[in-house]
Amino acid sequence: MDRFSPGILHPTDFSEASEVAFAHALAIALADKAKLTLIHAERDAAAPDWRRFPAVRRTLERWGCLAEGSAKAAVFDELSLRVRKVAVEGSDPGDAVLGYLEKHLEDLIVLTTEQSGLPAFLEGSVARRVARKAGIDTLFVPEGVRGFVAPEDGTLSLRRILLPVADTPDPKPAVESAAWAAHWLGDGGVAIHVLHVGDALPALALPEGEGWSYETHLRSGDPVDEILAAARELDAHLILMATDGREGFLDALRGSHAERVVQGAPCPVATIASS
Repeated sequence: MDRFSPGILHPTDFSEASEVAFAHALAIALADKAKLTLIHAERDAAAPDWRRFPAVRRTLERWGCLAEGSAKAAVFDELSLRVRKVAVEGSDPGDAVLGYLEKHLEDLIVLTTEQSGLPAFLEGSVARRVARKAGIDTLFVPEGVRGFVAPEDGTLSLRRILLPVADTPDPKPAVESAAWAAHWLGDGGVAIHVLHVGDALPALALPEGEGWSYETHLRSGDPVDEILAAARELDAHLILMATDGREGFLDALRGSHAERVVQGAPCPVATIASS
C-alpha cells in the first residue's frame, strides 16, 4: 500500500490554531515513520527562541508514546521519528516556506487555514510561487475545526472519509491515500464515502482492507456545493481529493474546486497530486 508521505513540512506561527495542524502533522509522521520539519520565520533567525516551537517530545509524552522524562534521543530511538526545527530570517512566512523548498524536497505540507480558506502566506504572488513547487500534497486544517487528531492526547477520531472522484484528475493516488489514512489513522472501522457528482461513477480499483469499507454516492449539481453538502450530511472527518499536480495546485489557488472546497469545508481537507 502506498504511504501518505515520507517527508512532512509544517509551517507554524505558534498560534492556538496552528497547534491543531501540528497535532495532525505529528500523528501522520508517527504513522509513516516520516521526517517532520517545523518551520517558522524569525526576524532574527540567528538567535531563535526554540522554546516557542511546538514541543515534540513533550507532546509525545503527553500522548503516551514516550515515557515521561524521556531523553531527546528517544524520539528517534524508540519511535523512528526524525524531527527538524528550522528558523529562517524574515517576517514573511511565505518566503520562509519558498526558501526552504528551494533546497529541500518535501512531500506533504500541513497547514492551518484562515477563514478565507487559504493560509495567509498563500496569497498574491507568493501563492503563484508556491504553486510552482509542483506536486506537493497538502493537508489543510481549517481554523476552528477540531480535526481528527486531538492535540491534548493524540486520540484519533477518523471514522468517515469523503472521497470525491471524477474521470480527471486521475483519482488513483487519492484512493490509495484514503486507504492508507484509514489503515494508519483510522479509529476502528472507517467508512470511505466515494462521491461522484455526475451520471456514472468512474471505473475505480478500490483497495480492500479489514479496517475500512466503501460506500458510493452519486449526486447532481454544482460539484463544490455537493461535496460540501455531503461532508456536512455524513459528518465527514476528512475530505480527500485529487488535484492535477502543478496545474491543479495553481488552479486551486485561483478559485477552482479544490480551493472552494477548502474554503467551505467543515473538516480537514487533503489534496493529493495525481501527477
